[in-house]
Amino acid sequence: MTMLGMDTSNQGMVLCLADNKQLIGTYLSANQKNHSTTLMPGIEFLMAENNKKPKDLTSIIVAEGPGSYTGLRIGVTTAKTLAWTLGIDLLAVSSLAVIAASYQEQDGLIVPLINARRGNVYSGAYKWQEGQLIQVIEDQHTELVAWLESLLERKEPIILTGIDCLSFEAEIKELDSPFIQCDLESYNQVLDGRAFLKLDKLAKKVTSIEDFVPNYLKRVEAEEKWLETHQEQAGSSYVERV
Repeated sequence: MTMLGMDTSNQGMVLCLADNKQLIGTYLSANQKNHSTTLMPGIEFLMAENNKKPKDLTSIIVAEGPGSYTGLRIGVTTAKTLAWTLGIDLLAVSSLAVIAASYQEQDGLIVPLINARRGNVYSGAYKWQEGQLIQVIEDQHTELVAWLESLLERKEPIILTGIDCLSFEAEIKELDSPFIQCDLESYNQVLDGRAFLKLDKLAKKVTSIEDFVPNYLKRVEAEEKWLETHQEQAGSSYVERV
């Protein structure tokens, strides 16, 4: 049972390879969002380094979003192509869950952050429960400060994690709450692929590879502007029209 994991949703790209749920190799590209030129060479290198051939793969797990629009399309398209070509299972998991799974198992809400620009974030809330990561609040696109203020009403520890915490250091400090802890160091664990092995409860099998698309959570700016003048087509796919 050999699984290939891939996450191209954020600044860095991470790949992992696991045999029977044991991590055997990882590949990291820290090049900011240059995934179009690094993903396939990275997969080939990782497979070769671990003496694996495509026929050895039994499943692929991909971070489906939210995150970088372009990065997600690259990762999801590659994962779909490989899974369909090899005739193997494709699983999808939230990019935010991958970040949350990097955090050590302890009490409190784990709140991953991905910068969505203009003071907004992609975020959700997760918890460890009997050794399994579960989702407490669904992933969403939201304004950071309002989101954190709503979480503070729960009166429980909040652990912010993800590399984009750095982007909001001032806003987090301004809240001045003893309930909020901003963790940056554990995010590095995502980059060695171990997080993919902790997502059994949150990874979902893709039933139709052909219909599977990234979970953007928010339309890109170009699509929003297009819809302003195409309200009658609001339910259709902008992406398919360009």
